[in-house]
Amino acid sequence: MGNRNQYHEDSKAKYDCLLFDLDDTLYPLSSGLSAHVTENIQEYMLQKLAIEETKVSELNVSLYKTYGTTLAGLRAIGYEFDYDDFHSFVHGKLPYDMLKPDPVLRGILLSLPVRKIVFTNSDKAHADRVLHRLGLEDCFERIISFETLNTSNNDNPVDGKDGSKSGIFDFYGYIRQPHSGMVLPKTPVICKPFEDAFERVFKMANITPQTTLFFDDSLRNLQSGKRLGLHTVLVGTPLKTTGVDHALESIHNMREAFPELWEADEKHGSVSCSRRVAMETSVLA
Repeated sequence: MGNRNQYHEDSKAKYDCLLFDLDDTLYPLSSGLSAHVTENIQEYMLQKLAIEETKVSELNVSLYKTYGTTLAGLRAIGYEFDYDDFHSFVHGKLPYDMLKPDPVLRGILLSLPVRKIVFTNSDKAHADRVLHRLGLEDCFERIISFETLNTSNNDNPVDGKDGSKSGIFDFYGYIRQPHSGMVLPKTPVICKPFEDAFERVFKMANITPQTTLFFDDSLRNLQSGKRLGLHTVLVGTPLKTTGVDHALESIHNMREAFPELWEADEKHGSVSCSRRVAMETSVLA
């Protein structure tokens, strides 16, 4: 009995779930797709929101760094637009053929004996197209996307303190004078890197952060996840930095970095086989 209890203790997996970002994580930044996303976002800001051309590039980058996504930042500072229209404009004309099937990653994912979930700030249609191009569409338990956490514009109105619609916050002025005393408005969008997004994902997907590996290319996303108990893996560089537990140059390096993900399953299979042989021997005796 003691040996059996020891087996169960030893074979208990350290990780029972893998949580993956999508863009620039399941495929490399070098694919070039993200550059087209940036171009389309800036074009949307110009065409649909009539933001001055001289401000667009800097505003795009600064909103992304501050709010996790440019969409979240634009909504925070007062721009009102349809989420579906934004995603359709930004992702609808992307050259997805820049992404190639990845049979190596497919093999790695399918061989993993633990839950696998995608958590992306992008919309579901984009996630589906990316996974289809990579040949990974059947490798995950579920995809948690923008729509999973943000159902419609009406659920998250941008209101002033008095309940009336606010004007456009001078974010460009804020980044010019960050110590001016101006208070940054909060975004109504639920997304990484904000902790409420992670907490909702944990609840809806029944995830225990302490036994989950989280893969992302964004240091800020990883730092938020780590504060909430996730084991964090920075993808895209082999250099580990503050706020992450591991760093991989490529998602393909998973097997070398985390052999225990497979070893626990192999040990379980080996012990089960030994026990079956012992039982058969006992019956024959």
